[in-house]
Amino acid sequence: MKESTIEKKLVYGVRNFGWRALKFISPGNDGVPDRIVLGPPGHVIFVELKTDVGKLTRLQEIQIGRLRKLGMDVRVLYGAKGVDEFLQEVAGYALRAPRLSAPGD
Repeated sequence: MKESTIEKKLVYGVRNFGWRALKFISPGNDGVPDRIVLGPPGHVIFVELKTDVGKLTRLQEIQIGRLRKLGMDVRVLYGAKGVDEFLQEVAGYALRAPRLSAPGD
């Protein structure tokens, strides 16, 4: 499965729980995770997506290490199975937190 397909699975999956998976683009900071997943009540999770056989680059390892050093929750998800496991975790959070909706949902 292509990484772009895995990314769509994540985006639409978290949206079903009222969460958002924003594309993370940080000019001048190559190697940052692909997405920032946001959910109530204040969950912020950086997510790097890889195919089943994908590997982190050295720069990605460095950037993930920097974020974790700041106390950030950073996940590396491998393939559709990794996204499915992450979505099960999000479902657990969603059951315990109120669903927030905004105009346009």
